[in-house]
Amino acid sequence: MEYRVPLNLTLGMPRTVSLPQLASVQPVEALPERLDGRDGTNRGALETAQLSARNDLDAVRAWLSNYADTQTTFEAYRKEAERLLLWAVVELHKPLSSLTHEDLRLFKAFLADPQPASRWVSLKDDGTQGGKYARGDVRWRPFNGPLSPASQRQALVILNGLFTWLVDAGYLRGNPMALLRQRAKRSTPRITRYLSLALWDEVKGFVAQLPQDTPAQRAYAARCRWLTTLFYLQGMRISEVAGGTMGDFSRRLGADGRDQWWLEIVGKGERERIVPASPELIAELVRYRQACGLPSLPSRAEATPLVVPFRGQARCLSRSAVHDAIKGVFNGAAAWLRARGPEFADRADELERASAHWLRHTAGSHQADGGVDLRTVRDNLGHVSLNTTSLYLHEEEDKRHRETVARHKMNWGTQPSAKSDGSETHR
Repeated sequence: MEYRVPLNLTLGMPRTVSLPQLASVQPVEALPERLDGRDGTNRGALETAQLSARNDLDAVRAWLSNYADTQTTFEAYRKEAERLLLWAVVELHKPLSSLTHEDLRLFKAFLADPQPASRWVSLKDDGTQGGKYARGDVRWRPFNGPLSPASQRQALVILNGLFTWLVDAGYLRGNPMALLRQRAKRSTPRITRYLSLALWDEVKGFVAQLPQDTPAQRAYAARCRWLTTLFYLQGMRISEVAGGTMGDFSRRLGADGRDQWWLEIVGKGERERIVPASPELIAELVRYRQACGLPSLPSRAEATPLVVPFRGQARCLSRSAVHDAIKGVFNGAAAWLRARGPEFADRADELERASAHWLRHTAGSHQADGGVDLRTVRDNLGHVSLNTTSLYLHEEEDKRHRETVARHKMNWGTQPSAKSDGSETHR
């Protein structure tokens, strides 16, 4: 019987496939017996193991099941575990439970350049790297291209956690990942993926001019305006917007006797926070709900999604649907800018690179640079540490740039000219 747990922990590949001869790599569902790890050289003693798993795939599933209630974490962890499992079996013909320190050094290098690319890297329709497909799609591959240094470090951190857990559970005798040399962590730079006030004004200008001649156009314009407002004013993550409902809004009486609106958000690690909902946001909420044919204000237990589907059941949109909606706004704004002239090309390029998470960074940056107390910004964004929130402070960097440019110069054009009689004294 196939092992099943919530959120499809089955990692995807039929037993009949001869893995070493694969021309391409597909998701892992099962492994041949000789490579499933039941006889792995790093296996712990069976009598002391705290898992019922008898092979590597089931052991990884047991580890993943700890994160089944947090979709983003689960998917990130599954991705890295699946990459390692497939690489070990396809490239080394070894099970995960037989990997050594030397093997993992090879894997570390592999992450920076997964070769052969025809086997490991997905392609777009035009033949270039970077295609993104569902795991069940035949075009799916474990990689979209080489991993950046930051993504490589993140992958190794996740896999070290996997190995540590398997050792703690008695499934493995030791953690070969722990032997890898860890480079000193570089200081985190300021947040750079955010929209300047000028570029943000362009996005708002594009949304404001969207046509509204037909019901479909009016529905699209209302969604774009609401989405950009919600992301910007509340500083939400894409998963928080996708999973939120209208019932997450609440109203209470403030110390001054006035109504206060709040939005309850469940963020990373299932941490809950409440974020002030300004009168401006509530006015936009009323505007959006009326456009959707809903009562002006939500009820406390209302299950209507924060972003109402255009058609079909009133269930929350997927993260990818919200991502596509925001990308549609950015791409539309970019095309709108390009149509105004070549001098807007750089701005358009930046918008085409932007994603929904840029709006969260934009919200944090504009709050911090606008003088909002960092502790308030921290709590609004759901950061654990002020150190993270301080990365949104760009005003100091702007000042440093201005002072450096103004006061530290070469001045090639102002040096004194040499005397014509050659009597200049050399010192």
